[in-house]
Amino acid sequence: MDSFIYALVLLPSLRELLPRSGIVASKGNIGFYGGLLFALFLLGWGLAFLWGPAGDKFGRVRTLMLTIVWYSVFTFLSALVTNVWQLAILRLLAGIGIGGEWAMGGTFVAEEWPESRRRAGAGYMHTGYYVGIFLAAIANYAIGSRYGWRAMFAVGGVPALLLAWIRHGVTEPSRWSAKVEVVRSWRIYQPFAALFSPVLRRRTVLNSLFMLASISGLWAGTVYVPLAVTSLAEAGGRLGPQAAQLASRATMLVAFATILGCLGMPWIAERLGRRGALGFFFALMMVFIALTFGKVFYLGPSALPWFFICLFFLGFGGANFAVYTLWLPEQYPTECRASAFAFSTSFARFGGAAITFLVGSGVQRYGSLGIPVAMTALAFAFGLILIPWGAETRGQTLPA
Repeated sequence: MDSFIYALVLLPSLRELLPRSGIVASKGNIGFYGGLLFALFLLGWGLAFLWGPAGDKFGRVRTLMLTIVWYSVFTFLSALVTNVWQLAILRLLAGIGIGGEWAMGGTFVAEEWPESRRRAGAGYMHTGYYVGIFLAAIANYAIGSRYGWRAMFAVGGVPALLLAWIRHGVTEPSRWSAKVEVVRSWRIYQPFAALFSPVLRRRTVLNSLFMLASISGLWAGTVYVPLAVTSLAEAGGRLGPQAAQLASRATMLVAFATILGCLGMPWIAERLGRRGALGFFFALMMVFIALTFGKVFYLGPSALPWFFICLFFLGFGGANFAVYTLWLPEQYPTECRASAFAFSTSFARFGGAAITFLVGSGVQRYGSLGIPVAMTALAFAFGLILIPWGAETRGQTLPA
């Protein structure tokens, strides 16, 4: 929810903050600075790889709680900014916590759920991200369209209230507890060193490249969905609250489709294998990012209905992230599992930040977001080429 609030309020927040920062709020500048702030958010998410050694050394639950309070506080503070640079700093800081939560949550679920249900658990857990997007869209529909973008950031402070509930009665996984003496004797850098040992180096590099493809396409693509729908709605004469509500409906559609994809992911991963499942979702994203933004976006007054149809398939393909929640823990032993998850899902975001910034620059140059966003489909083509070299873990139990 917190990660997607900014995408929903991108247009109104920059329209207010850019003039306060001495910058004209033109369409090109909104695209450029919107891309810059997305890039900074991804840069913060990239720094989230530092949570990994903390999770391995001090426990999954403790580190998970810290990541939640971290991003909740900095999202809430975004409601108080007075210029675009303050918002940029807070988005960077919020990204550090949001990235850490996925790594700790994914590691915890993999180790805590019984082997017979672990695959389904990975799919169930990852639906939470998109339920959060759905909730953000509902909040924008009911709150943001009436009370403005600052109220949306204030809503982002709500997850901190979950801390007391998470802490009550939740213990560390027995797998981690069995190795607690080993991991606590390690120096903070040793889990990272293990990731690049001769046995694990190839997996770590490939997993990071797979994630780079996912980040480059998904964040540089579907994150721009609210802005694209708003632009199409305004071109059709639907202004103000109407445009905001259409953007919220589009976001809900993408989230719903991705939830369906997450629920179907365990079945697909068992039928096609882990590599086959990732390849299936990559191919779907490649085709529909190119079609949605490269063709449908430019259809003129008739674009909006077709755009919504394409968004369903684009959303379903977004479940490629759920494959990592299942696949990454299966490739690494307990003593470095959290570090591997955090590194693979976070470090690639440095590259994603650069590509997202390039997309923003492309929007500024072309005066349109269609073609620059459509070109991110190339990232998934790159990922499809690499997939055959990934480690296949179908039928294997979680390593001790």
